[in-house]
Amino acid sequence: MINLRSIDLNLLVTLDILLAEHNVTRAAKRLHFSQPSVSVHLARLREIFGDPLLLPGPRGMQPTARAEALREPLRQALAALEHAVAPGVAFDPAAASNIWRLAATDYGESTIVLPALAAIRAAAPASRIAIVELAPSRISRQAEQGDIDLAFHTETEAPAGMRHRLLFEERYVLAGRHDHPRLKRRPSLSQFCALDHVIVSPNGGGFYGVTDQALAAAGLTRHVALSVPHFLFVMAALAQTDLVAMLPERLVRGNPALRSVAPPVEVPGFRMAMLWHERVHRDAAHQWLREQIMSAIR
Repeated sequence: MINLRSIDLNLLVTLDILLAEHNVTRAAKRLHFSQPSVSVHLARLREIFGDPLLLPGPRGMQPTARAEALREPLRQALAALEHAVAPGVAFDPAAASNIWRLAATDYGESTIVLPALAAIRAAAPASRIAIVELAPSRISRQAEQGDIDLAFHTETEAPAGMRHRLLFEERYVLAGRHDHPRLKRRPSLSQFCALDHVIVSPNGGGFYGVTDQALAAAGLTRHVALSVPHFLFVMAALAQTDLVAMLPERLVRGNPALRSVAPPVEVPGFRMAMLWHERVHRDAAHQWLREQIMSAIR
């Protein structure tokens, strides 16, 4: 039994050329070796395979039966290896049929995926996009296993060890329906606390968030009348009621059904990042996708 680890790859390359040329001198020329070097390789190959491999004949060296049996499998194996180590092929989005899996909240869908969607579809019409629910505790494992290609999450909560790129910085505004009587101008702090608020609680059912933390530092509280797990329902609720909400500015920007003003309390914003695994960092297709995302939100 031949131990593959003990074989110098250069010996197999030499054997492939010898089987093609049937001549040590011509093989040496193709390999850019000296003729003695090729002869040394052939001697080592004979030792490894326990077979003469090539024998002198009237029309050059003739392969043995063992060498003939090796010829095609060896050629295929070397071709596969050459393909594996060859430089990556440039990505052609027009011919691509990739399925991109993006992990995002509904906020990420609206502010990151949606702005990039038209350009991605136009450049890569045969590709498909699957948006999966963002599960912060599983991002690293999902990316490592190839279950997701990209994730969109706050930079401060990005898992250690993942590649990431800052997308934008976000700030909070106070939003309500476009004709809300209390939002014709920026409310005072006491007026703000007296309004009926909606809060987005990703874990479900919470009535306390970063705004309440900021108010508590000043010894104040507000009335949170409604708690929901997603932003989509908040937008509809604001448009149809007198409820207000502290929302990320990008979410309400350009929405004719809503009006936003600067809040009377300073609430820290956040930085959104695009996350991916090291294994796809240099992949041409993934590089293209990441650039499409970046271009769409600039």
